[in-house]
Amino acid sequence: MARPIKETPELFGKDAERFEKLISQPKPVSKEEKERARKAYEMMRSISNFQW
Repeated sequence: MARPIKETPELFGKDAERFEKLISQPKPVSKEEKERARKAYEMMRSISNFQW
């Protein structure tokens, strides 16, 4: 039987400000990295048996 999932703690003060800054200004991703991720996705999609 699975253990219950703990609640996510709330962020306050400087931690909250730092988190908000990090998610509002994502790091740029190169075209090579995007292509690598797309190829990995396509490979996993081709071997999966999920029915949508």
